[in-house]
Order: sequence, then C-alpha cells, then structure tokens
Amino acid sequence: MLNSARLLCDFQQVNKIGQSISGCFDPGVIAHRVTDALVEQFDCAFARMWLINPDQRSLTLVASSGLYTHLNGAFAQVPMGAYKVGKIAQNRVPFLSNCLPDETWVKDRDWAIANRIQGFAGYPLVAGDRVVGVLATFSHETMAPEFLEVLQLLCLTATIGLDAAIYIQQSRLLTSSPAAITTLSDQLARILQSTRLMLVGTEITLESATENVLRRATELLNQLNCDYCRLTYGREQVELEAIVATPNSAQNEAVQQAEFQALQLLVTYLGGMFQLQPGSQNRVLEILLQIPYQGQSLPPSKRMKPVIDNSVGQVTKPDIAPPHQPLSEREQEIMGLLSQGMRDRQISKQLHISESTVKFHINNTLTKLQAKNRYQALYEATKRDWI
Repeated sequence: MLNSARLLCDFQQVNKIGQSISGCFDPGVIAHRVTDALVEQFDCAFARMWLINPDQRSLTLVASSGLYTHLNGAFAQVPMGAYKVGKIAQNRVPFLSNCLPDETWVKDRDWAIANRIQGFAGYPLVAGDRVVGVLATFSHETMAPEFLEVLQLLCLTATIGLDAAIYIQQSRLLTSSPAAITTLSDQLARILQSTRLMLVGTEITLESATENVLRRATELLNQLNCDYCRLTYGREQVELEAIVATPNSAQNEAVQQAEFQALQLLVTYLGGMFQLQPGSQNRVLEILLQIPYQGQSLPPSKRMKPVIDNSVGQVTKPDIAPPHQPLSEREQEIMGLLSQGMRDRQISKQLHISESTVKFHINNTLTKLQAKNRYQALYEATKRDWI
C-alpha cells in the first residue's frame, strides 16, 4: 500500500519545484533546477536529466547534480534504446530498483558498490506522443515504491516547462537564421509548384494572420494544380488572383466544399472579400481573394461571422438562435485562433501551451462536430455561431 502521508508531503515539495521553474524558458536552467531539487529535497545521491536530440536517435545529458556535476563522460550522449536511460526513452516505461549493483544492465558494478549506490529510479519525460527526455535518480538508501508516483508528477510538471522552452528556443533559432528571413512572395512561390507566381507592386509587411491566410490559400491552389496565380499589393489591400482548370462540373462542386468554405470564413473575418466563380463554360474556376492592409480592416467586434451557402460566394447571417454549445472554453479559443489563420505552433505560443495540447483540443473538436478535418470543423462551428 502507498504511504499517503509521505506522498502528500512529497507532492508539496514537487509543487515548490514547479513554482521554481515557472516562467523559465531555458531548458538547461529548468533541468538543473529539477536535478538540484531532487538532491537537496529528496536525499538523492545524484540526479541527471537527458533531453532528446532533434534527430530523435539519441539523448544529451543537460543537467547533473549531487555526486557528479559534469556533463561529459561516457553517458554525455546516450543512443535511443541503449543502456537503461535509452531503453526508458524508447519504451517509455518508468523503472525503480533498490538493488542497483545486482542489475545485469549496470555497466560498472564495482562503481556502484564503491559509491554505495543502492537505489535507482528513471522516468520518461513525455509530451503528448513525443519523448522529450529522461530523468534519472540514484540514492544511497532504499527508495520507497511511491517515489515513482512522485517522479510522475515531477516529470509532468517539468515536461510542460521544458516543452515550451524547447519550442521557444527552436523558434528563435529559426527566426534568427538568414534562410528564414524571406519575403511572402518567396514563400508563396516555393509552395506553388504547378505554375509560376506573378508579383505586382512593392511588397510591404502584412499582419501575420493575413500572411497565414495567403499561405493557406496558396497551399490549396497548389493541391488543385493551379494554372495561374498573381499576388498584387494595391493601395489599400493585398490581392491573390488565380485560375484553376476544372474539366467537369463535378470537380467544380468538389472544389467548392469545405476547403474553400473555410478559407472564405478566414478572409471574411479579416474584413476582406473572397470570390469563387466558374468561367469559360464551367471549365475553369476564377478565384479572387482581397484583404485590407493593417489598420484598414474592421475591428473584431464589427467583423461579420459568416455562414456560407452552397451557392458560390454567398455569405449570410444565421436567423435562428444558436443551439447548445458543446465546445469547451479552450476549444472555442483555439477554434477562434484557427479562424484568424493561425497555425498550431502559433496557437501554442499565443496560449502558452504545447503544440501537442493544441492538437489534442482540435481532435476533440473534430469528434464533437463529426468533422473530417479542421476546415470542416471551422465551417461547422462558425455556421452554428459557436465561435
């Protein structure tokens, strides 16, 4: 049976550790605060933390406290699946032993005996479906079985901070890279493989939501093998014009479904205009997307929440009272940000949650709305006036 009194006391200590890493966005600092606390507050002989490398094939030792504080040596880099640490990362199975010298996987049994290391506990750091790293502790005394429960809470707390810190660190590296500093037309040209993008006018900096909508529109045009595409910077607005060949009317109808409907919702939300109409005896679709520049669009309180009819380009307001709202506040918040053209990574940064948490809420929304993809979910939620 678990010792509930001891668990309660240990959980209070974990809460203090969580407070110490709150607001910290340096993975190394977070890791050191966790390992230092394990030595100082839980009487561990030493504690170590490894974080998984971007290639997902190995782990790097980033923090070591207590008996050993160096970050080099034989275990500075641990291949995935190698030794006990690598196996914990690979299999995601926590492990506790109070007979470390007798374990067959111990590399140096004489070292364990000489240093009186008796207990070992290792726990994977997992964010959603991703392994972030591994936390390992060593002790001179026997570890209580409930110590794994303590590590579970500690690792959950640490992983939330680490995941956010790693994301911010990678984002800074990407945005500081010369290769990442490109114009919007360059980005759209790389997306559009079916035809050459034409640019008219001098490019200016656009709102991130506007850029996201233009990128999403270009991705969709590329999927449809767009035959013509022009990006125009006018006096008051930016325009994206395109022509897509559609050999038959059935394809026309397919094109006009959820993907373009969701795109129209995003454009309308930004105070712009979206036109989609057949041309040349229904053998082509002519597409026009216009979004006003920053400062020209309507404020959020006055933007229309549109509902799109089956007819092309028609936007109306619902006349009936909205039904029961099945979405949670967080799900509504995320869907609202999706409607602004934000991507998962931008939403996670905006809400200070992990990208996997964003995907979790989106998947819940898809289930509730019985939607096949997020665009259909966005269409359904807006049509019912839930966002």
